[in-house]
Amino acid sequence: MRWWDLEPVLELEHELFPEDAWSPGMFWSELAHSRGPQATRRYVVAEDDDGRIVGYAGLAAAGGLGDVQTIAVDRGQWGTGLGSRLLTDLLQHATAFECDEVLLEVRVDNTRAQKLYERFGFEPIGFRRGYYQPGNIDALVMRLTVQGTETSDG
Repeated sequence: MRWWDLEPVLELEHELFPEDAWSPGMFWSELAHSRGPQATRRYVVAEDDDGRIVGYAGLAAAGGLGDVQTIAVDRGQWGTGLGSRLLTDLLQHATAFECDEVLLEVRVDNTRAQKLYERFGFEPIGFRRGYYQPGNIDALVMRLTVQGTETSDG
């Protein structure tokens, strides 16, 4: 994702998450950490055949821990595997960032996303009460141990 992607990304963000959409400043802040040798973020967009942005995703990494910041897929692309492709990209970069595990928060009422994360091996580990505002919706916290980093019991 680059700065010129922000306008269509924000349009999709507000369409998909009308109550708790990210602000332009939140995206700008994340993108500021996504370039150069000290990058700690990975943000990617997906385009359709006409060059229209139909999905995006972001990962933050620090101290061996990755955090899926966002994944969004245009409703017209649901069921096409785009969400899986975006998550695969983030997890590949979590490995490149040398993350031992990846966390994420997902709305408790978003079972579609929860099923996607479960297919990738994420497991629920807790809740964040009232995480999504202003709707006061709880978040399910999920964790994935990145393959090849787990320790053996010997």
